[in-house]
Amino acid sequence: MSELLVTVVDGTKARLFTVEEAEFFTQPGPNLVERKELLNPVQDRTGKALWANAKTGRNRGKAHQAHGYDDHRQHHIDEFERRFTREIATEIVNATHTYQVRKVLLVAEPQILGFMREALAPLLSASIHIQELAKDLCKLKPLEIHKYLTAKHLLPARQRNAS
Repeated sequence: MSELLVTVVDGTKARLFTVEEAEFFTQPGPNLVERKELLNPVQDRTGKALWANAKTGRNRGKAHQAHGYDDHRQHHIDEFERRFTREIATEIVNATHTYQVRKVLLVAEPQILGFMREALAPLLSASIHIQELAKDLCKLKPLEIHKYLTAKHLLPARQRNAS
């Protein structure tokens, strides 16, 4: 069982990893093991699939003169992101129970990090320590994520065990 859960989030997906010792004595470890990937269903939709009008901020009047307006699209996008982060927060809580995690390392884009903080606060017990890093690492491979977080002194370095 891992005591650390690493969650890497951007606007389109979230990846949950545990930090596990090497499976065999001769392999380097510890390793990031991906446990779950969540996709934001709204981010896959674009233009008319999500909005009645693909473009925002302008319309034509009776005399074909353009005029601007605010359709509050950003408020809707923020709400979609809040819903996604609530789903992620639920999965984080489930993972803390499943893997007996005591510490959560939350790595996310700055705006998503704010939404994650808001969603996680009421769900996690006080015994779970949360550490944050405002960075988008979601597109990296697990080994690259591990190297980056090791360089930031957030994860232990991978070492080859002596034979």
